Amino acid sequence: MFTRSSGVQLHITSLPGGRLGPEAYAWVDWLSEAGQSWWQVLPVGPPDRHGSPYKSSSAFAAWRGLLEDPKAPVSAEERDAFVEAESAWIGAWAEHGGGRRAIDDQVRFAREWSALRAHAADRGVRIIGDVPIYVAPGSADHLAHPELFRDDLVAGAPPDAYSDKGQLWGNPFYDWPAMSSRRYAWWTARLSRTLTLFDAARIDHFRGFVAGWAVPAGARDARGGTWRRGPGRAVFAAAARELATDGAVLPFIAEDLGVITPPVERLRQELGFPGMVVAQFAFDPEDAEGPHGLAKHREDQVAYTGTHDADTLAGWLEALPAARRAEVDRALADGGFSGDDPVWGVTRLWMTSRCPLVMLQAQDILELGTEARMNTPGTATGNWKWRLEAGALTAEHAARLRAATAEAGRVA
Repeated sequence: MFTRSSGVQLHITSLPGGRLGPEAYAWVDWLSEAGQSWWQVLPVGPPDRHGSPYKSSSAFAAWRGLLEDPKAPVSAEERDAFVEAESAWIGAWAEHGGGRRAIDDQVRFAREWSALRAHAADRGVRIIGDVPIYVAPGSADHLAHPELFRDDLVAGAPPDAYSDKGQLWGNPFYDWPAMSSRRYAWWTARLSRTLTLFDAARIDHFRGFVAGWAVPAGARDARGGTWRRGPGRAVFAAAARELATDGAVLPFIAEDLGVITPPVERLRQELGFPGMVVAQFAFDPEDAEGPHGLAKHREDQVAYTGTHDADTLAGWLEALPAARRAEVDRALADGGFSGDDPVWGVTRLWMTSRCPLVMLQAQDILELGTEARMNTPGTATGNWKWRLEAGALTAEHAARLRAATAEAGRVA
């Protein structure tokens, strides 16, 4: 799916100004100058009241707040063409989101986003999106298709070493038999929309397609949940019949972090989706059997230095227990990177991965601390607010990153 390359994750709201426009074009130009082939964003749907794009009011619609010009005129011809092309979901969104204006906002986003993607493609930069597995309660999708969701169960995660009560997400739990009886048409439409907007996308909580933690509606925590079997490959087989050409693999990355069972790993491999390994998980002596260590990397994985749910590299390094920090320092010395500052050393070390694609975080290029963290799971407030300062990423930063990228053989 990926040639040997690298890229950077930075959500649109973290651009200077927090929206599309000149700052987005400047960011793409910087990526190209830095030798990067990929830009990864978080979900682009309308966020919830805390700013989370993972509990959006639509699994299809883009957020009006991302528009450079939310008042740009939309012709009747443009509107009619968009409604015809996106008939699977735009009616439900118009009813939920405010009628004709809601449609016009989607036309405006399509116009601005298409122009930006063309600019990126001209500079050798492709864009990775993000697909949350579940929809938000009360979202346009939930209200328009109640027959596709269980009314007695909500989604979550079981108790583990980090939470003795588990995680109660509260998202509606899919009625997978009902989805199957409709040949997974809703999911096919959702994945089709995703591939209209992006060159590839990360499937969040991929393990939920094998089994999801279902909690009785109204429960106060997730301890009373049970594992409920998911559809396996059926969702993606249905989508591939309509979206893939000549048997090609759909361009998705499986988020397979956490406790992953053999059936989840088999499904990922059968579908041909690369999984994920993360630098911040690679130096834990208690996870010696895990997949994240550099020597265990495979060509069917994407190597991330961190994710939007993790601390920055600088913050992570500062908080490491002495034993784990010694493991990091030892790995840097063995790789010949001990002369670098630690953040840059980890970045260069991770670039040597055998994984075709390495993804960095924009905060780490600037070596920012915990204050620049995007999200802390389990906390409702204070997240999703970090923004890149205008001019912070300079030509010098680009030259440094390009040199490291070339050193690792990742410049196209």
